Amino acid sequence: MRTLVDRLIKIFVSLRLTVVLLAFAILLVFIGTLAQVDEGLYNAQARYFRQWLIFGFDLFGHNIPLLLPGGYLIGTMLLLNLVAAHLYRFQLSVKKIGIQLAHSGVILLLVGQLATDMLARESQIRFVEGETKSYSESMRNYELAFTSDSVANGEEVIAIPGHLLTGGGDVQNTNLPFIIRVKSFWKNSESSFRAPMMKNTPPLTTNGVAANFDFSPAAETKNPDEKNIPTALIEIIGANGSLGNWVISGWTSDDEMVDALRQTYGQQVGPQMAQKIIGQLTQPQSIEIGGKKFTFALRPERAYLPYSLQLLKATHTVYEGTEIPKDFRSRIQLRNSQTGENREMEISMNHPLRYAGLTFYQYQMDAGTAAHEAGRAQSSVLQVVHNPSWLTPYVGCGLVALGLITQFMFHLVGFLSKRKAK
Repeated sequence: MRTLVDRLIKIFVSLRLTVVLLAFAILLVFIGTLAQVDEGLYNAQARYFRQWLIFGFDLFGHNIPLLLPGGYLIGTMLLLNLVAAHLYRFQLSVKKIGIQLAHSGVILLLVGQLATDMLARESQIRFVEGETKSYSESMRNYELAFTSDSVANGEEVIAIPGHLLTGGGDVQNTNLPFIIRVKSFWKNSESSFRAPMMKNTPPLTTNGVAANFDFSPAAETKNPDEKNIPTALIEIIGANGSLGNWVISGWTSDDEMVDALRQTYGQQVGPQMAQKIIGQLTQPQSIEIGGKKFTFALRPERAYLPYSLQLLKATHTVYEGTEIPKDFRSRIQLRNSQTGENREMEISMNHPLRYAGLTFYQYQMDAGTAAHEAGRAQSSVLQVVHNPSWLTPYVGCGLVALGLITQFMFHLVGFLSKRKAK
């Protein structure tokens, strides 16, 4: 038993293990970088860097059935290797305190990066001037939300994660008195208005939005600056049978995509007709069962906040004589009934708001002369970041710097003392 423990210790403190892990890390970065061309940035990150093991990979258009360690496994093994070597080889002494601090900083950086990758979450708040939001929305994930006004103090929301719809079949929730049968699901889709003189093909269903809009599957986009807009054909089945087929789509409830469609239709048929078309697209879909009305939509996944933010003013300035952005500023009103707070504050580029464990960054803005001339309401987009380990890079880098300086000073003082003695 003792021999086995000694062998394990020898493996984990070995410099050879460090070299092998670094070689795998270089290979993984190479494969993951090439994979971004075909799979896109986010898919490549999820498949190669946010995995413990990789079962086969694509390289130059060929699938190679080879088992490789993923980013999580390589990072964890490097951390264990560093900690084991640190405890086994280095002795705690005043002369070695600099090395101890530097290694502690590197360990903290590795732990912090792993924690950030696994725990950090990003979302957005998109609102126009005067609008109040008490939730943020995911930039890529969707949910099927059923809303009912049966609750005395407000509405009840039952959300089904979008990934449960991708495989098709029946989806159930104990809080819903019906079954959702997914007949078709498209990860990305296109929408088009069924103009009165152009309804050449039968609609997917005659219920709800499908009566006025056609939806069709589209190739999954790999561009990180574009979004995949999901659409599904579902059947809602109650205790007494089917309640009909319905189309649910991100095109009807994603504010970003609705605004993009509004601008496109505005250029084609004019602002007034575009607004009418968009009104039909965003018309709520609902069913009634057992005397209870449920409104439903496939919308960006929401994270609710225990406080609200109201956009008071969106300011977009440019450098004089150019259209180059100079500054984005959002003046907001924060209201928190739990703490009694009700105050104004400003969020601008490089000056985020940190509040209740979240950081609000100025992300995008549609304001100024361009928005006014186009007849669009002044709007702003805040990026909301939840990162419990946001301090670890600063502390880790500080420890590394302090350790290197300390170790350098020990050597410098020793060198000067010897030189003076001569």
